[in-house]
Amino acid sequence: MSAPNSPPAPAPIVPLQGGQLWLAALLLAAANFVAVLDTTIANVSVPNIAGSLGVSSSQGTYVITSYAVAEAITVPLTGWLAARFGTVRLFAGAMILFGVFSLLCGMATSLEMLILFRVLQGLAGGPLMPMSQTLLLQIFPKEKAGAAIGLWSMTTLVAPIMGPILGGWLCDEASWPWIFYINVPIAIACGYFGWGLLKRYQSPLMKMRFDTIGLALLVLWVGAFQIMIDEGKNLDWFGSPVIVGLAVVSAIGFAAFMIWELTERNPVVNLRVFRHRGYWVSVATISLAFGSFFGATVLTPQWLQAYMGYTATEAGHATAMSGILAVLVAPLAAQLSQKMDPRPLVFAGVMWLGAVTLYRSFATTDMDFWQVALPLLLQGLGMPFFFVPLTGLAMASVKPEEMASAAGLMSFMRTLSGAFATSIVTTAWDDKASHYHAELAALVDSSPQALQQLGNGSIESGRQQLGQLIQSQSIMLSTNELFWLSGLSFVLAACMIWLAPRPGRMADTSQAH
Repeated sequence: MSAPNSPPAPAPIVPLQGGQLWLAALLLAAANFVAVLDTTIANVSVPNIAGSLGVSSSQGTYVITSYAVAEAITVPLTGWLAARFGTVRLFAGAMILFGVFSLLCGMATSLEMLILFRVLQGLAGGPLMPMSQTLLLQIFPKEKAGAAIGLWSMTTLVAPIMGPILGGWLCDEASWPWIFYINVPIAIACGYFGWGLLKRYQSPLMKMRFDTIGLALLVLWVGAFQIMIDEGKNLDWFGSPVIVGLAVVSAIGFAAFMIWELTERNPVVNLRVFRHRGYWVSVATISLAFGSFFGATVLTPQWLQAYMGYTATEAGHATAMSGILAVLVAPLAAQLSQKMDPRPLVFAGVMWLGAVTLYRSFATTDMDFWQVALPLLLQGLGMPFFFVPLTGLAMASVKPEEMASAAGLMSFMRTLSGAFATSIVTTAWDDKASHYHAELAALVDSSPQALQQLGNGSIESGRQQLGQLIQSQSIMLSTNELFWLSGLSFVLAACMIWLAPRPGRMADTSQAH
């Protein structure tokens, strides 16, 4: 018998059933879909955005990196935010804010405005992926947890495929702001109706101490480093005091962040999980491999549109080919990763990605669509064998009570590596193109007789044709060299996985995305 003054027991949650359950599941899946979609939808739109706002294509890639960095920073904060505001309130609020900032992105009239709103959009989008997965597992009965994870995983795999196709089509048929406007009705609907359906699952609020200093140091060093690699090419790298200053700030901020987080009782990022060899090897492998993959994925549509004569839609179709086989093969990869040592699967998957990328380094300017798209289609075979078993290996390497922290940190590192790789690849692309341009210009015969022959009697016409030829070939050589370097980094990542010990148990990866 309870004490007279004890509070009444909370009423049990009435679970969702039938149509309500599946409507809630679709809303959560749609929320995850738009958050992941926005990591790739701008890839093929960079030339359109850059041209509309009067900036270079390399500056236009800030639209991609700003979102990725902001999203990465908020992923480790999701646990604290959910405890402070409640899971459902956090989901609905983040969803509404995502829609508002998407609207503002489309209304931006300058690159600076667009980057600001993309940062805010990324901050709102970060919690949507882990929260949508958490709530899906919560609303489905335990015997249907597989269906919940399957639905969540499918949207995670399909969204990056749809991003380039949808982004290219919207740019060609409407205009670039529509790649952001399309989020608005989905986000508002998911936030509003999601709250109405899911508020019964609202978690109790907890006043947890927040690691403010850790977050400030994280933003400081990541922000300084990202700006340094974004602006280095425009400011002559370390010949500029601004770049030197950013490098110093980033280095000191990183050192202070490491010291603080390793000594803080409740760190914003639990770095202690790196003491497990299997975990840090897995994170290093996924960071290197995902950076290589994402950098090449950002580079491909820019090259196709700017120098191969592709429309944004055509570039989107070619880029999205890499996801088709990935979706089909993912169930097999998931089954195998639960039945065998994941290290051979990771090695084979990443090595396959490397082999295809090395093959792509022999591209020429007279390739047709299928010569570009077929290697990307085949590349998709390796993606699930890289991502799925590697996540399982990482989670099997840490203690059960550390899995939530380990999963958040792994997502943070994966997203951050993609942002850093994007900046490095676009910088190197321009620099190497300039180098090859100078070399080719010194080798060709630019005598008046040769120019006259090339231009059908007109020296000026011949000079223009020669200039275009040198430019296209220098870009092609630069592109091929970056594909070659990406392929080698895949090979290095594949070999690195053997540093991890064989896992002693299979992990439940449902919380590890």
